[in-house]
Amino acid sequence: MLNKKFKVHFSVFLLWLFTISGIFGIISTEHSEWFLEMTPINLMLIFIILLVNIEKLQPKLFLALSIPFFLGFITEGLGVNFGLIFGTYTYGENLGFKVFGVPLIICVNWAILTAASADVAKYFSRNRIITALIGAALMTGLDFIIEVSAPRFDFWEFKNGIVPLQNYLGWLVTAVGAHLGYQYFNIKTNTKISWHILLSITVFFVAFLFF
Repeated sequence: MLNKKFKVHFSVFLLWLFTISGIFGIISTEHSEWFLEMTPINLMLIFIILLVNIEKLQPKLFLALSIPFFLGFITEGLGVNFGLIFGTYTYGENLGFKVFGVPLIICVNWAILTAASADVAKYFSRNRIITALIGAALMTGLDFIIEVSAPRFDFWEFKNGIVPLQNYLGWLVTAVGAHLGYQYFNIKTNTKISWHILLSITVFFVAFLFF
């Protein structure tokens, strides 16, 4: 029990350490590029923190996470190559290795956000349809905040620098699908970790609305 509590507390400490150091690192002109280039590693560490705090790593967990991962990959691929779903945009260089123009880490991000927002959504309801809608709304709201900093961080940029309404509608619909598929497997993640993941990511990007 003590080890479990320590693991959770240490994970929360790491999440906020990454967040706060990332904010100050990017603000500093001397080291900002290095911190931005570390974004894929940071997201992988968050994904690992999510996984190690799950009590039972069953095969169905990876099947459940594969739904937002591959759904994210397909929809993002349609976006960057054909301008479908989210609109016309291209990915920059700070999200790492790409397949068909899509950074694989962005698909990991789809899995992270789906799992974390599902836990937060279950705080408000136990109905799978309602939690899917709440979780999708949380993800879409977070995307709205991220879009402000994405071009500046060389994550991605929309054609003519304008984020279309289509992007947010696409996010909402895709996220609902990701949630319905993921939540079908009823994965028992650590709710406290999920809350901190979602909050830390939100705080990170909200900070850059002001800097």
